[in-house]
Amino acid sequence: MKNIRNFCIIAHIDHGKSTLADRLLEHTNSVGQRDMMNQVLDDMDLEREKGITIKSHAIQINFPYKGEQYVFNLIDTPGHVDFSYEVSRALAACEGALLLVDASQGIQAQTISNLYLAIDNNLEIIPVINKIDMDGAKIPEVTDQIVELIGCKAEDILLASGKSGIGIDEILAAIVERIPAPKGSYEAPLQALIFDSVFNSFRGIIVYYRILNGVLKKGDKIRFVASGMDYFADEVGVLKFTMTPKEEVKAGDVGYIITGIKIAKEVKVGDTITLANNPGEMIHGFEEVKPMVFAGIYPVNTDEFEELRDCMDKLQLNDASLTFELETSQALGFGFRCGFLGLLHMEIIQERLEREFNQTVITTVPNVSFLAYTSKGEKLAVNNPSEMPDPTKLDRIEEPFIRAQIITMPDYIGNIMTLCLGKRGILLNQSYLTPTRVELTFEMPLTEIVFDFYDKLKSQTRGYASFDYSPIGYREADIVKMEILLNNEKVDALSSLIHRGRATDFGRKLCEKLKELITKQQFQIAIQAAIGAKVIARENISALRKDVTAKCYGGDVSRKRKLLEKQKEGKKRMRQVGNVEVPQEAFLAVLKLD
Repeated sequence: MKNIRNFCIIAHIDHGKSTLADRLLEHTNSVGQRDMMNQVLDDMDLEREKGITIKSHAIQINFPYKGEQYVFNLIDTPGHVDFSYEVSRALAACEGALLLVDASQGIQAQTISNLYLAIDNNLEIIPVINKIDMDGAKIPEVTDQIVELIGCKAEDILLASGKSGIGIDEILAAIVERIPAPKGSYEAPLQALIFDSVFNSFRGIIVYYRILNGVLKKGDKIRFVASGMDYFADEVGVLKFTMTPKEEVKAGDVGYIITGIKIAKEVKVGDTITLANNPGEMIHGFEEVKPMVFAGIYPVNTDEFEELRDCMDKLQLNDASLTFELETSQALGFGFRCGFLGLLHMEIIQERLEREFNQTVITTVPNVSFLAYTSKGEKLAVNNPSEMPDPTKLDRIEEPFIRAQIITMPDYIGNIMTLCLGKRGILLNQSYLTPTRVELTFEMPLTEIVFDFYDKLKSQTRGYASFDYSPIGYREADIVKMEILLNNEKVDALSSLIHRGRATDFGRKLCEKLKELITKQQFQIAIQAAIGAKVIARENISALRKDVTAKCYGGDVSRKRKLLEKQKEGKKRMRQVGNVEVPQEAFLAVLKLD
């Protein structure tokens, strides 16, 4: 066991984690020349297209050093704030972390929050300055920032470039020398922490785990502690570039197990695997995921609901931070209320449903979870506008607040202040990390961040601001339910919970947008935004007019009048029975209101 090293790579978005992982694999010949490509560990098309890592990926590397053979288990983690849950799971399976900092960008918000996650897990941290061969590299400046943040010595910081392969030898040597070997005993009862799982349509569910104590052999009868289910280990092995079967996997190793499980609910990430005849203790300290943003997902054809449910189950296996429950809507039929970690997470889930499972879905307006207190003193969680209690029975509503950390250059402080104060933010603190780096701390309602805050922040600061947030509890707010009426009929999928001060403005923009998107009918359509019985905004879509008098040439005017009267009657009747189709774009347009 003394020759095993488990480590992960953590950094802010775009600081070169996947590229560095590519070089480490190439340098140790872990991946053959034929299989080598950029972002070799990212196996989803989506990850390659967007150039981001969405899932953590584990791989085993063999490395000879000073006459001994070492085994590295490397986990490449995502950098986006929405996937920090993935990162926390990867950290639970490691003893050390490479902290990458881009030489031209310096320390950014996610660098700091991932670093704190690693320190909480007592990991040994190796700071690496990446991209040192770029023109804009500010190596002395970034070195000072890291020394100040971690409190290490300047000579402990490694310099590297993932693109050109500079400094890879030093990193591999540092992993051997600085990261401690895993502790654990082969004789103790089996304890393995599940940190990920995937669904394979031929082999069932494949579970990835890290063994803390004991030995897992092929053919053993195992037990999942949280669900209490027993299975036989049909195949166990380690994760090289492809899955490599072995007879046994020992303490300190990261591996996979196939038991032929077909039901998604039986595998929980964070659960402990142990032996049925000699059970070990459950591993503690693993936390449940807390979704931040809620939205409804519905199949376009209501017949496909069962199929969508299966796909959601399979997707949840691969992405443990997705939570969902059943929900029905008058406009859209049966669907799911899903909890996401953020808007990017929501977008990725929607894309994955379409690509991996061929499901076209409609997503409703995202919102956050509120707490409603009734006049009788009951406390209700409101994740959906339709769950909002009657205003007459309502005492107060509380909304979730977050503490937002924004790191930027001093030139953009004014823009950020304007943006955050406009979103009902409260400035808590402003501190200069270095003369060219300032950290602003705000308290803000989560509702205001859900829509377009991240995009606006990037455009106001030309991409030079980084943003990270953490929840700090609930506070009382004046939240109202705004409904959209088409032809005096409510469209529940477009209703939203919003602060009273923002409702009129938002309602007006939404009505204008819907006017562009909804096709004209033979009768006039009224689009209204209303709070209770009070209409706060209105747009009209004028009717398509058929020229009924075209066939009258000459003749008496009363004939024309008769035809026009008949048309008017028909339109009146049509308005009573006609229904308005809301196109898919209308649901998405709400997200992009500006």
